[in-house]
Amino acid sequence: MHRDPTIARPMPAKRTPPARARTSRPEGKRKPRAAKPKRGYLHGYTPDEQDRLQRQAAFLADAVHDRLPFRRCRQLLEVGCGTGAQTEILLRHFPQLMVTGVDRSADNLQRARSNLARVPYCKGRFRLQQGPAETLPFGFDAFDGAFLCWILEHVEDPARTLAEVRRVLRAGSPVVVTEVMNATFFLDPYSPDTLRYWRAFNDTQLELGGDPYVGAKLGNLLLGNGFVDIHTEVKTFHLDNRVPAERTEFLAYWTELLLSGAPALAQAGKVAPEVITGMQRELQRVARDPDAVFFYSFVQARARVPSV
Repeated sequence: MHRDPTIARPMPAKRTPPARARTSRPEGKRKPRAAKPKRGYLHGYTPDEQDRLQRQAAFLADAVHDRLPFRRCRQLLEVGCGTGAQTEILLRHFPQLMVTGVDRSADNLQRARSNLARVPYCKGRFRLQQGPAETLPFGFDAFDGAFLCWILEHVEDPARTLAEVRRVLRAGSPVVVTEVMNATFFLDPYSPDTLRYWRAFNDTQLELGGDPYVGAKLGNLLLGNGFVDIHTEVKTFHLDNRVPAERTEFLAYWTELLLSGAPALAQAGKVAPEVITGMQRELQRVARDPDAVFFYSFVQARARVPSV
């Protein structure tokens, strides 16, 4: 028997699957969600952190500012100037400089203006501007030198940042980039909670878009952006019984650095409170140990823009 093709066949009725019974988890067993870390600066922009940055710059000044190649510079760009701590040291070491500092934090820039305004030899020798490192608010050939310190570890695109630095520099200008290499940290006696915390610290910085290992990549980054005469120097703090006083001072500085990230890490659920407490106990024990060893390296790269 044939059907008339002009007569539409009835559509079969859709079968609705039975609704699944929803089971509710007892309120007492509901697991709270950890807050996701916001993209940005792990240490935050609090007044306490701003004070810490001032102390850090002074503490590391001899290692960071040793024989910088800015004697012939007049218009220096500082990317990631923060609270102006490095700016003050640059102006002190190079009386001929005008330093233009850029930072993405308005709070940091306000603190920098206040700090630098109190220093007589800084008067009239600095300009501060808010903006991202990846898109510098300046024209071509605006500066004859550039200084970047502890900034590429916090930006999402270090290569783009260095491309912008090269764009605003004149031919032949020197650039100095100082960066972390956090894989080098070593501490004795063995401190497991400190190492757990350090792993979380670095993993979170990566999640925030930064790179705690960028120091080892500076050569490639500068070469890829067309800089020449690239030299990298690994600068190491290897502190043991040969320099007990310096070891004690550096451990106090390092403890403050680690704890500066604790509120954000705890809020994001990256470290448990007992790990932070355990780390503090371990660092106190290391500081008292007569045979303690501290080891950490960072990388400083120097290069220049090709001459015409």
